[in-house]
Amino acid sequence: MTEDRHAHTPQTFAAWLREMMARRGYVERGSQGRFARDAGMPEGNLSRVLRGLPGLPDIRTTLTPIALALDVPLIEVLVRASVLSEDDVAALTNARLEPMPITTERAAAELGIKSPEGVAMFDRTVRGLLATEPPTNSTTSDRASG
Repeated sequence: MTEDRHAHTPQTFAAWLREMMARRGYVERGSQGRFARDAGMPEGNLSRVLRGLPGLPDIRTTLTPIALALDVPLIEVLVRASVLSEDDVAALTNARLEPMPITTERAAAELGIKSPEGVAMFDRTVRGLLATEPPTNSTTSDRASG
């Protein structure tokens, strides 16, 4: 998000998008079609947005391609298109999802371990290490009395 904190409308989004397209060189005749092709989106979707028609554009088929083609953060496009407000963005920035436990397969892949043998050895090693850890829900007195 950049300079303003006012409510965005389909018309202000259309004006912003036209300006951003012009900055990226999409100004000559036929540039709307070229931008739609470059963004990998239907030209009709772009046309509706540029005309400032009411209704929220689809995130996957319209807004994400626009963000990628303009090389701007998707979050900015979502705010400009009135999908999110700046207050929503602030709330999302502070939100935390419950962490999903990582699998040994995913950890191995992220570490670059790809062979089936390497993944199996990594899995055995991790399971062996986990077996040496004390239970996570026990207390000191439980371990002392057990």
